[in-house]
Amino acid sequence: MRIYTRTGDAGETGLFSGARVSKDAARVEAYGAVDEANSFIGLLRAEPLDADVDAVLKQVQNDLFDLGSDLATPLDGRKADAVPRIEERHVKALEEAIDRFDAELPRLRSFILPAGPRAAALAHAARTVVRRAERRTVSLARAERISPETIRY
Repeated sequence: MRIYTRTGDAGETGLFSGARVSKDAARVEAYGAVDEANSFIGLLRAEPLDADVDAVLKQVQNDLFDLGSDLATPLDGRKADAVPRIEERHVKALEEAIDRFDAELPRLRSFILPAGPRAAALAHAARTVVRRAERRTVSLARAERISPETIRY
């Protein structure tokens, strides 16, 4: 099987629904940014990490695959029910993990300079790419209907 199709050579890509859209459409920008975020989390996970942290990051990566599918498939389009969607339970699990790790840290009193050991620097890079994905998702939400849980996640 080839890894290229040539169907996007004119600047369009296909959504799961079968619709064709521009490669720079808000929907494509959003799920592309989520894909980038997932890759950066993968880079972070390549470092030696606490087992609990690694387990949460692995779950986040799996959730991001679902999030990408969610973003790539319009809620009111063909095959809308055929993809996993981000739900309240995903948001709740992520918030609980954040709260659990946050309870172990000293109170944050200022911004943290993005530096430190390699894993810390990679965590900062992943954080900024995740924030970009969030911005792209909000842009999509301004143009098209998406699930509120998708934005919250």
